[in-house]
Amino acid sequence: MLALSYLMRLINMINRVMGNVFMWLSVGIVLVCFWVVVERYMLSITRLWMQDLYPWMNGVMFTAVAGYALYRNDHVRVDIFFRPASVLRKAWLDLLGVCIFLMPFAWVVWMYCFNFVNRSIGIWEGSANPGGMPGLWLLKSFILVFAVVIALQGVAMAIRSILIIAGRYDLVPDDYKYKYDMEHV
Repeated sequence: MLALSYLMRLINMINRVMGNVFMWLSVGIVLVCFWVVVERYMLSITRLWMQDLYPWMNGVMFTAVAGYALYRNDHVRVDIFFRPASVLRKAWLDLLGVCIFLMPFAWVVWMYCFNFVNRSIGIWEGSANPGGMPGLWLLKSFILVFAVVIALQGVAMAIRSILIIAGRYDLVPDDYKYKYDMEHV
């Protein structure tokens, strides 16, 4: 059980680092978008590569931080059943949700997008816009990053559930315990 706890902590750390690094792209997105507007409306110039840059940065950010959002429980959840549930029931719901929905979803994304991404990398695909950004293949690669980070966080969620079901809530770090139930443990 201790090994599972260490693996869960390692996965959580990886997604925390990914989240804390890639969330800074939001600042870049705002700055680039602001500058594109300034150039277009005040300087009467347009650089297509900059118009490609900020939505691409947005795509990279949201796919890279998906595991972090899952770690922080910032995703959409139907709290009608989950919030009032006991810690044990939450663990069972999470375990079933990970096994029935999250892992199959991550697998489908990986399987259906792998060839799409691989083909893009193989031709060093760039923007369809003349004068646009090169490196569309890099942006598309983040689809696979998305599948990996949510699958890894799914493993961490499953481990947390297994530890709780086994009565080892003590091996779950405080920052990964269920919210709203710290007093009911």
